[in-house]
Amino acid sequence: MSLSSNSAAAVIARSLKARGVDRVFALCGGHIMPLWMAIDAEGIAIVDVRDERAAVYMAHAYGELRGTTGVALVTAGPGVTNAMTGIANAHVARASVVVLSGTPPRAQDNRGALQDLDHVGMVRGITRYARTVRDASLVPQELDEAFARACGDGGEPGPVYLDFPTDVLRADVPVPLQRAEHLAGKARVALPPAPQAVQAAIDVLWTAKRPLVIAGRGIKGRGAALRRFLDALGAVYLDTGECKGLLPASHPSFVGAMRGQVMGAADVVVTVGRRLDFQLAYGSPAVFGDARFVRIADVTAELRDNRRGDVEVLADCGLALAAIVAAAQGREPAVDREWVSSLRQQHEARAGKLRASMRTAESAPDGKIHPNRVLACLQDALDARGGDPVVVADGGDFLSFARVGLDTPTYLDPGPLGCIGIGTPFGIGAALACPERTVVVATGDGSFGFNAMEIDTAVRHRAPLLIVVANNGAWQIEVNDQQQSWGRVVGTTLQFADHAAMARAFGMHAERVTDVAELPAAIERALAQRPALLDVVVRTDVVSADGKSGLAVVPDLQPLGAWDEAERRFRAGA
Repeated sequence: MSLSSNSAAAVIARSLKARGVDRVFALCGGHIMPLWMAIDAEGIAIVDVRDERAAVYMAHAYGELRGTTGVALVTAGPGVTNAMTGIANAHVARASVVVLSGTPPRAQDNRGALQDLDHVGMVRGITRYARTVRDASLVPQELDEAFARACGDGGEPGPVYLDFPTDVLRADVPVPLQRAEHLAGKARVALPPAPQAVQAAIDVLWTAKRPLVIAGRGIKGRGAALRRFLDALGAVYLDTGECKGLLPASHPSFVGAMRGQVMGAADVVVTVGRRLDFQLAYGSPAVFGDARFVRIADVTAELRDNRRGDVEVLADCGLALAAIVAAAQGREPAVDREWVSSLRQQHEARAGKLRASMRTAESAPDGKIHPNRVLACLQDALDARGGDPVVVADGGDFLSFARVGLDTPTYLDPGPLGCIGIGTPFGIGAALACPERTVVVATGDGSFGFNAMEIDTAVRHRAPLLIVVANNGAWQIEVNDQQQSWGRVVGTTLQFADHAAMARAFGMHAERVTDVAELPAAIERALAQRPALLDVVVRTDVVSADGKSGLAVVPDLQPLGAWDEAERRFRAGA
């Protein structure tokens, strides 16, 4: 079968190429075959995956690391329902992803056609834009609108969804309607801050004695502006999973190890492109006390959620911080330098103690390795290689160890949806986006299982990543909760399966490590033969910080036990 060069499928493929799309993550099916073949004919690489949610995960990570919009292509019916978890994760993470699909031909509407579902109705609540394009002449403008919405042009960034009846993909788009204004798209315009908002922010920030800056999604790619702002103000700084690694831990403002203490002690809290969600106690006065808030964001969803700011700056975060620094020149901040210095010293002491304890964390009597020892060996290997490594952390219990145990300039994790299983697909997307960088996935065995078959994708597409599976044969954070709260373990144990044997079956270099003495050399061998997998058998009798915090218990008012108690006291007026 051949397609006209003016077919909707061909026009979509040309438009993707004109927008700089060089890879599409996809799983094939009959309803999207015209588009699949047109994309291939246009010279765009198709990374064919084993499950549609993995396609969306890969597009998410690929786009994030390339600073572009990731593209996934999935077929109708179960292809879309499989993809929905990936779409939901991108929705909560505000990741720029375009998901394309197909539907049965229009003449078969509502007749019980194969894989005929109301895709748009299902995904509307987890997308920025969702449409079925039922006329070929509308394809250029609908695709343009989808890309604009995905990158947040005029609103919050996030995933968008378009599908096309198969007969529409085969139909021609009138040549006069194939206009460059729609086919190539336009760059998003960065919103500058209002001068009065800048001055109002300075008046609050430069009179603060204990200012705290917390950053998130909106500051990605603007690390230089963040550093200049922190240097000018002298505030302390906390990162979150959305921007971990953007500011190096060596910066004098960084006090990540003092997170709980500084959140309660700050007199002004600055959020930069960050929601006040469950990870930040919803901004509650029960945790943040009487602190004033300055909210800076390029979308209103990160400007007014849960706590209104004394000052709210709606602008591109980099432009806003730069404008504040420029307008404050010559003005001396009122920051309590002793408070900052003390926090930094305590942070360094606590962080140093953690690093030392990780390197000496003992194995269990039966030889099972401490999770922190795995991370310490991995960190040593990354440090020795240098460069700019990418770390993807995934899991429940193991993620809690990895989040604080690995220091890296580029970090990805399940995000605020808590969508475990992203590890291997994110890692593949990252490795294909940045093949010159060292990409490591640190994942628990439970989360690895969600998308374990994608090791086949990694091998076939030569994605140079290392997957380190911390194998404790359980959904460990739930095991700990059941033991502590209920006194028995029910349905939360797994096998100590040999994941390395599975990986070798697909042609991947893989080793199973059961002795800590063998771990450093195994990591080096694996890094030299990527894609590779290490199946490391770890202890089951150590409890992570998240396990101790009460996160798994799901308290009524706040996500953590201590915050929940504080919230109860606050609401009672105590």
